[in-house]
Amino acid sequence: MASNRHLGRIVALQTLYELDFRVEAEDQDLDVAAVIEPNISRYSEVLDDTEFIQELIQGVRTKAEELDSIIQPIAPDWPLSQIARIDRTILRMGVFELKFSTSNVPAKVVINEAVELAKDFGADNSSKFVNGVLGTVFGKISPDDAKKSAKPPVKKAKATKKPEPAEEDKK
Repeated sequence: MASNRHLGRIVALQTLYELDFRVEAEDQDLDVAAVIEPNISRYSEVLDDTEFIQELIQGVRTKAEELDSIIQPIAPDWPLSQIARIDRTILRMGVFELKFSTSNVPAKVVINEAVELAKDFGADNSSKFVNGVLGTVFGKISPDDAKKSAKPPVKKAKATKKPEPAEEDKK
């Protein structure tokens, strides 16, 4: 399932990248469904969780302004327009998963997946940049948001004191 989700993130990244490019180019014939469908169908034999991909794509698209408003203060020296399109898309996906996704993926997994996408598709320093931004985002999200991303706490067993041996056992 993990590799399936990883592939799902790659499909979402490719789709969001293409959509972002075409919107910026003012493509008059842009049909979002026509972009999404072939990207998903290309991997239909190995993708089980297409709902996850759809949620990522639609969530990032509908919340892009809100995601950007979260990212920008964390990287003030890098206006969003100057961040490479692929890095910007990965950051939006990561912030969406950390704050809004219903998939309950632990924050460390979300950040690690984003870093891996940046290593695979970004420039040499993209992974460090993505890791720094998403780590900071996670550190700043509210405790309620953090609860959805965190694993439930593990109860530790109380340590019991080992009984002292009886006097006759000491001899």
